[in-house]
Order: sequence, then C-alpha cells, then structure tokens
Amino acid sequence: MNVVCLDLEGVLVPEIWIAFAKESGIDVLTRTTRDEPDYDKLMKWRIGVLKEHGLKLSDIQNTISKIDPLEGAKEFLDELRELTQVIIVSDTFTQFALPLMKKLGMPAIFCNELVVASDGEITGHRMRCENSKYTTVKALQAMGFDTIAAGDSFNDLGMIKESKAGFLFRSTEQIKRDYPQYEAFESYSDLLAAIKKVL
Repeated sequence: MNVVCLDLEGVLVPEIWIAFAKESGIDVLTRTTRDEPDYDKLMKWRIGVLKEHGLKLSDIQNTISKIDPLEGAKEFLDELRELTQVIIVSDTFTQFALPLMKKLGMPAIFCNELVVASDGEITGHRMRCENSKYTTVKALQAMGFDTIAAGDSFNDLGMIKESKAGFLFRSTEQIKRDYPQYEAFESYSDLLAAIKKVL
C-alpha cells in the first residue's frame, strides 16, 4: 500500500516567507530551509525579525491570502490523488495552511502550529514531532505503508532518504549536486511519470 508524501512550499505553492519578505520589504526574510537546514533555528530567527518590526500573524496571513498554487500544481495533485493516497508533509503551520489547502482542493496535510499571543504577536512555534518529515514517513511505514516522497529543501531529505522512492523537485543546484543519488525534476509531468513507475 503506497502513500505519496509531498512537501508544500516550493513544490506546490510559492515559498510563503519569500512572498512575505517581498511584500513587507524585509529582504532578510527570504531565508528558507534551502539556506538553513536547522528549521528550529530558522523559525526562532524569523520570529525575532517579526518582533523587531512589530509584525503580527495577520500581516503574514494577509500575504498568504494573495498566494496561488504554482502553475499546474493543483492539476498534478488531482491526478496523483486519483492514483494513490497523498499527504502533504510540511513544516508550515496550521495558521498559514488553510487558505492554501482550499486552493489545492483540501488535500490532507500534516503541519505544525504557531504560538500566538492575544494581540496577534507570534511568540513561538510547536513542531508536531522532532525531525518531523523523517518521523512522519517512519510512522507511516510502521502502519504498513510504502512511502514515496518528493521535496525541494534540506528539511525534505529525511523523508526522501527513508522512502522506497524519493525525488527532488525544483531543488537548488547545490542540493542536486550534493545528493546525485536522487532523481531531480523540474516539471510536474516528469515527477508524476517517475511516481507512476514506482506505484
């Protein structure tokens, strides 16, 4: 029994923090998991930047409301969901995900949660579990699933490595060079064809 585990940002939708960096004019917020492998460290730093600029959850949610899925992403996801079970395994947060999931046809998503004060200030974040993407595929495997994974960043490598098949999608040149053992794709049609081969 197969389940496909897909990253969200950079694979199905644009990077939320990059979009917010552009809208807010705070260029340093373009830093993502493509640049910083330690997600906890990255999020603590991001929260510090938000506090420094007096920005709240609603400011980020306003940006998210304007984000559309990447071209072809919903069609890819719809076709994939006709073939097999699919879960989006993301390090984003419930407070960010819902409007994006609506635009993608409400697929299943496992993600994390922000800690938000009564005034809307983001004060922290709660991860579902340690090393969340790796831990998720191991748990799915313990339940009898064969996992197939695709992602673009450092934080996707754990689930890619542990799956029966793992792919890089629109990743960086550096990650592709460092991990040549994983097939890398730029188009949804090529990724779908590769997944079909291993289903």
